[in-house]
Amino acid sequence: MKTDQLLTRRGALLAGVAAVAAAGTAGVLGTVTGAGPARPAAPAPGPQARGALAPSAYRLRPLTGYGPPAAAPARTPVRKAPLLEMPGRGRAMVLTFDDGPDPRYTPDILDTLAEYRVRAMFFVCGEMAVEHQDLLARMADDGHVVGNHTWSHPLLTRLGRGEIRAEMERTGEVIDRAVGEPPRWFRAPYGAWNRAAFQLGAELGMEPLAWTVDTLDWTTPGAGTIVERVEDGAAPGVVVLSHDAGGDRSQSVRALRSYLPSLLDSGYHLTVPRRRPA
Repeated sequence: MKTDQLLTRRGALLAGVAAVAAAGTAGVLGTVTGAGPARPAAPAPGPQARGALAPSAYRLRPLTGYGPPAAAPARTPVRKAPLLEMPGRGRAMVLTFDDGPDPRYTPDILDTLAEYRVRAMFFVCGEMAVEHQDLLARMADDGHVVGNHTWSHPLLTRLGRGEIRAEMERTGEVIDRAVGEPPRWFRAPYGAWNRAAFQLGAELGMEPLAWTVDTLDWTTPGAGTIVERVEDGAAPGVVVLSHDAGGDRSQSVRALRSYLPSLLDSGYHLTVPRRRPA
């Protein structure tokens, strides 16, 4: 065989090897049809798909970078005195009940409030609440406000800061578990406030609320006397203090059934104060 023929056949073999290699590479990157060059697959029927977007600084930005920066949560102010009435316009009043929940009296109070579609505030003690979290859940479901009244109802002015914090935190945790959010209001037992109570309450995101009208129902003066005290003290912004636990509260239950429809007939709106989440 001649030398030039050998070179020609050798070149053809090399060219064939190169063609096979090219075809293999094309098989990875796309579909090869026939003996011609690789072509992209035909688009599927339907709307034309968009081409891939080129990378950009915006597309590569972490998800947390999207949108405007979140506003800083409002800090609860440290008061020097508790709130005594509800601000606002109109003939609005607030009914509050302390020391519960008590399964002997709290359900009757909740039933009466539900009958007249009235919301109230319940300042609960942790040692009572932990055993009756179902009642706390019902309070929240009915639209009532569940506030913090410490764990064991101590005189806060005789406790150190650590003890006061523990009383508040333990009760706050029970409320959080039962209603799905921490309390935003607290009330000092016996109405005995001090600087530490205001500071620690604010640190825990709670506003201090006292009262304007004290029914003194804990002295069991009779249901009629309780009714008279509420009706005589009724006025726009008034906060009424009653109890649903801590002793025999049957008089408080009967009194509510009397003065609640009377207040409504007199044009009062029984409601609860509103706070924005901290």
